[in-house]
Amino acid sequence: MNRRVLIGGGIAVAVLLLLGLVVSNIQNIINWLGGAIDFILNPQARIQTVILCSQSDGCRLLHPILFGIIFVLVIVTGFAYTTLLERKLIAWFQQRTGPNRVGPGGFMQPAADAVKLIFKEDIIPDKVDKFVYYLAPMMKVVPVLIVLAVVPLGPDIIIPWFDGNWYQVPLGLADVNVGILWLLGITSLATYGIVLAGWSSNNKYAMLGGLRASAQMISYELSLGLTMAVPVMIVGSMSLGDIINAQRNVWDWFVFQNPLAAGVLIIALFAEVSRSPFDLPEAEQELTAGFMTEYSGMKFAMFMMAEYIGMIGVGVIASALFFGGFHIIPVDGVPILGPLFMILKVVVFLAIFIWVRATLPRIRYDRLMQFGWKVLLPLALLSVAWTAVAVVIGDVSGSPIVYGVVSGIFFLLVVVGGYFFLRSSGDPVAPAEPDLADDPIITGERRGAAWVALNMVGGLVSIPFTLVSGINNALKGAEQLAQPGSDSRAIEPVTGQSVTRGSGD
Repeated sequence: MNRRVLIGGGIAVAVLLLLGLVVSNIQNIINWLGGAIDFILNPQARIQTVILCSQSDGCRLLHPILFGIIFVLVIVTGFAYTTLLERKLIAWFQQRTGPNRVGPGGFMQPAADAVKLIFKEDIIPDKVDKFVYYLAPMMKVVPVLIVLAVVPLGPDIIIPWFDGNWYQVPLGLADVNVGILWLLGITSLATYGIVLAGWSSNNKYAMLGGLRASAQMISYELSLGLTMAVPVMIVGSMSLGDIINAQRNVWDWFVFQNPLAAGVLIIALFAEVSRSPFDLPEAEQELTAGFMTEYSGMKFAMFMMAEYIGMIGVGVIASALFFGGFHIIPVDGVPILGPLFMILKVVVFLAIFIWVRATLPRIRYDRLMQFGWKVLLPLALLSVAWTAVAVVIGDVSGSPIVYGVVSGIFFLLVVVGGYFFLRSSGDPVAPAEPDLADDPIITGERRGAAWVALNMVGGLVSIPFTLVSGINNALKGAEQLAQPGSDSRAIEPVTGQSVTRGSGD
């Protein structure tokens, strides 16, 4: 009943908000409807006048709504067919047949999976925190959808509208001047969905999965934030539109100016979306399904949707920061190529994600944390220092050639240093076998400080047990003495032995 009340209340609030939006913009809606009717019935009214969307009240109202609806539909469809792409590619890697029964070539398999999950039984364990239990899947899905709101998917396009004018419309919801901070803030929120799912499930395995997710987020987001600072330093802006437009040609891509930062960013993004080999929050051999153990039906499907949409999202982020965004060649003259180039790059990143999952085994959790703190974080700091020194020297000299030379010197230093480091640590000296002949654990000999300390601790621990045993026996004796006819036979309080007392006693 409470669940129905919550759903009904949510629907009522949504309807009231929609009605308020319509009432507050009723004049713009009437003007738009009149322009649409005039556009259809009066061809002479189709005047080709280009208007910036930011200068039109109607466009500023409709553009976010229409673009958001189209964007969500495309992303959700992309999520469905990313699952098919993964199953097909892993089948190809492993030389077996993937999905091929539902539809031509298995093309309708995602729709069949969606129908199956919709009608699957929804099981809710006892003693869960229901509010948080229902909230956690949404907290996992929503951030990965809205994180892309600040990423332009192409240059502005010009489209006709029913009022006879042409509008210059951006291919993005918002290009804010703090887009990098938006990415960092929103990607961090998705981890709360995992943590709260594990905590609210009343399951120790799920709880451990949530704790692992929080520790993984703390360790790898430091490296992620540092590497995101590299494009900011190169461009001098946190706007993702400025960062993308600074990489118009392939040779301008920032991956060639600082490949170390690009590599660290990609690895950190793997950990951010908990993809193999960083999927320790859901390690089957240790935690069954981890934080998702107690979820089923559509709530389980929402976690899966969040994972695959997260793969698409981090592919877009990596493309925007280091691989030119929607540019392979400058697309200002043909704006429709921008989204196509972006989709192509995202598909390449998805194939890399799937390739890694099919190739690399899951690493141990302590090694996962060591890799984050002892390897990735120093490399991220080195990449930031690399770009900082190169940018400062390039600005002082006023020549891009000097900037390129300094970056090249840093690249050689990193490659040579990494070679010698890996060469020195690649063939470690085998440790000497310990001599077990005198080991008291093996021989059983009673000697040494450890044996003395162990006996002292054992003696101290035995004191309360002895006291409890004596008190228990004393209480039993008192109970039997209090019973009628027990004066001729008593229980010794301490030993518990039965004794016979004579009349002289």
